[in-house]
Amino acid sequence: MARVRAARWTGFALVALSLSACASLKTPPATFELSPPPAAERVGSSTRSQILLPEPTATRALDSDRIVIKPTPQTIENLADSQWSDRLPRLVQLRLLQAFQNTGRIGAAGVPGQGLAIDYQVVTELRRFEIAFEPQPTAVVEISVKALNDRTGVVRGSRVFTAKVPVADGQPSGYVTALDGAFAQVADQIVTWMIRLI
Repeated sequence: MARVRAARWTGFALVALSLSACASLKTPPATFELSPPPAAERVGSSTRSQILLPEPTATRALDSDRIVIKPTPQTIENLADSQWSDRLPRLVQLRLLQAFQNTGRIGAAGVPGQGLAIDYQVVTELRRFEIAFEPQPTAVVEISVKALNDRTGVVRGSRVFTAKVPVADGQPSGYVTALDGAFAQVADQIVTWMIRLI
């Protein structure tokens, strides 16, 4: 009986080892970043206001590190063997923060927990951040923004920013390059609009 049990445990151990070996042989997904915004100073408006950038809200499909593709307008899938370097809302939050900081034309910009005396919040919602395949592969980024006066609770202004960039290369890196370009356009529009508004 003891020999039978030992044989069973040996069999289980061999199966576990073979499964772990298979798992270790699996190629890890390619990991992608959104590019940091350029550091060039903008010409035009400036403000001494201090702004807070909370993490954007998003649907469950976008609130992850997966890269969203839409074969049809009603179908949501993820780009195989690919991922963002962080959850997408967090990544967008930090890149927008850098975009504001790199202008050199605001009093200060930060995220919750940094202890700033806030004048305005930049409240954002990720509506689209995807590769749409109809009518042709195109990166689509759409972000809704509200400028909220943190002292009065009054919304100073709201707007939806959208950019579309055709996909030039059908590889995962080509999809990400197009998404990166579309986000760069939207980030630039958001920063310019917000600085002029406040």
